[in-house]
Amino acid sequence: MEHPVGESDDGSLHVDFDRRLKLEFHGSRITSDAGLLAYRELDDVLGLTELAGSVLSECRRGKNTRHLLTGLLRQSVFGRLAGYEDVNDADRLAHDPAMRAVVDRGGLDRAAASTSQMGRFETEWLTRDANLRALVDLSGAWIDRVYERKAQTTIVLDMDSSVSETYGAQEGTAYNGHFACMCYHPLFVFNQFGDLERCSLRPGNVHSADGWREVLEPVVARYRNKMRSRFFRGDAGYANPDIYEFLEAEGYKYTIRLPANSVLQESISWLLKRPVGRPPHEVRRYYASFSYQAGSWTKPRRVVAKVEWHSGELYPRVGFIVTNMTQPAERVVAFYNHPGTAEQWIKEGKNAVIWTRLSCHRFAANAVRLQLHALAYNLANFLRTLALPQGVKQWSLTTLRNRLVKIGARIVRHGRSIAFQMAEVMVPRALFRQILGAIAALRPSPLARC
Repeated sequence: MEHPVGESDDGSLHVDFDRRLKLEFHGSRITSDAGLLAYRELDDVLGLTELAGSVLSECRRGKNTRHLLTGLLRQSVFGRLAGYEDVNDADRLAHDPAMRAVVDRGGLDRAAASTSQMGRFETEWLTRDANLRALVDLSGAWIDRVYERKAQTTIVLDMDSSVSETYGAQEGTAYNGHFACMCYHPLFVFNQFGDLERCSLRPGNVHSADGWREVLEPVVARYRNKMRSRFFRGDAGYANPDIYEFLEAEGYKYTIRLPANSVLQESISWLLKRPVGRPPHEVRRYYASFSYQAGSWTKPRRVVAKVEWHSGELYPRVGFIVTNMTQPAERVVAFYNHPGTAEQWIKEGKNAVIWTRLSCHRFAANAVRLQLHALAYNLANFLRTLALPQGVKQWSLTTLRNRLVKIGARIVRHGRSIAFQMAEVMVPRALFRQILGAIAALRPSPLARC
């Protein structure tokens, strides 16, 4: 029988290989997610969930609203940050001391929200049109908060789509021939730091660029008068003259991959002939730049080509990029291929916050879940880019979850304080102190008294 505060009251367990060992369970006094406190500190410094609470509308009526809207949002976001990708674990997490401390200052003295409460919050309250629109805008608003503390003069936007497989009769699920599965086909826009600027859930059978304007235009509008240098990258799914014209009108430099065709290949025909002599073991790369105008374009544009001859391969690997950049062709290709583009960030989102878990029946509920996953992803990435010391700055978000978030701790109450006695297996005290110090440095200085 489980105890109401999350502990078992049926005695210790034993293992046969060493009968001296006793296994005791103290759910309300021990946590496996003590590292969430560092993320909560960053949240407090930047005012992220407080900002969310100010733009979301309260849907409950009456006086019996035990859990504040901001606390429910924190429980949703921080639960995903710790790897609990839906509300099924909320009953257990409600008694976890780290989660209770994260939700609000009085959280350690009461349980957090239950599964039914979190279910209503995510699938009923947040799916209302006004709240869903506010959620979609929150990622950008959070990034603006970061830039208030860490000013930038350059923005690089990466747009890409992804697949979220579906396994039931969810609204909007459809077969996608490219991914060869039943799925949703969400669209993402990232910046050069890996922050998720904006995302949108779409049915599974839409084109990669479907709805690009609704996702990209609000991001571009936010940076219109803020950034001195603005860039955009996209794969062949966004080789669309409407996108070129939009970016040119907004003053963006762009590199977008072009699907190959016979006219493009004819323009670099001299590079497609096998080099004379014995093939070398190393890769031979050649670049070209020329003017090209497709039938649907209103004007010629610059196209950069890269041709690679690999040892043991009969034909070369050829790629084309349409661009309005003026740098040499090799530098244009290097910019397009720069590490940290959208595919890498999408992979991290899938692995670290499991944003492919979209198992609700209603499309609107799954759209809400995607936005909550996006907020959890951004909070994790903010800590990586703003607070990690140099020696561990290369940690992936999955590594951060497994090593930093998943710190075990024992809770000890004193007269005026509550101690989290934290394990030092993966993250020692000195490293945790460096992280907290970097977060503290982001806190605005108090106004001087006259």
